[in-house]
Amino acid sequence: MGFTWFKRKKKTSVSAPEGHVIYAIGDVHGREDLLSDLVTKIEADLQSLGKGLIGNLVFLGDYVDRGLGSKGVLNHLLVLEKKLGEGEIWGDVYFLKGNHEEALLHFLEDPGFGEQWLVHGGTETLLSYGVSPPKDQSDAHEWREVSMALKKALGGEHRSFMERLQSSVILGDYIFVHAGLRPGKPIEQQTEQDMLWIRKDFLSSTSRFEKKVVHGHSPKKLPYNDHRRIGVDTGAYITGVLTAVRLEGDKVSFLHTGEN
Repeated sequence: MGFTWFKRKKKTSVSAPEGHVIYAIGDVHGREDLLSDLVTKIEADLQSLGKGLIGNLVFLGDYVDRGLGSKGVLNHLLVLEKKLGEGEIWGDVYFLKGNHEEALLHFLEDPGFGEQWLVHGGTETLLSYGVSPPKDQSDAHEWREVSMALKKALGGEHRSFMERLQSSVILGDYIFVHAGLRPGKPIEQQTEQDMLWIRKDFLSSTSRFEKKVVHGHSPKKLPYNDHRRIGVDTGAYITGVLTAVRLEGDKVSFLHTGEN
């Protein structure tokens, strides 16, 4: 099929929508403390621009697991969603699904997935909801009990929030996804599996897409920016640094909180 967009007249730059500034926040992983600090910093930054810009927030997924405050993170995001919807300088807020949200939802439907989920940080999520992991991880009955207990502890609001998360969003010349895109495939043919899980094939490729990709999922000490992608995951749960990219016109800059 080919990348027909390269046959068109090339744009000289990649831009956010006119009149808007976009803040995209990387993987939070249970660090409610860092999330609260970074959102405060973003709100102050938007106020300081003083240009009549409309702010848009994009959360790139992986709100749960690994850190100790998964429940608090989801509570914070739900409050923030309502608060920003009532603000005058804020436009839309977008919440994307990460592979860790998919894994949690998988466990709710298939308790047999629990042992694998715990390896990737599910223990901390269970504990944040007051649920203890099974004493015997080979006991299927115990896993069913833990899954039922987590469903009850989550309640309808938190589960509904995770079930309505988006796989991607396009704003201006950018596409926002959790993990990345499959090289060689147009955006409309990308699968949710790749958008949530892809890593090496996406990171090592030099192929460009119709839009510049903004993503998390692959933690690095510093955010990354080149002609094809912006990586915003700075491993907050272990580094103490939660990062957001600010996109205004054709300008790209970063805000962070926690330790340098």
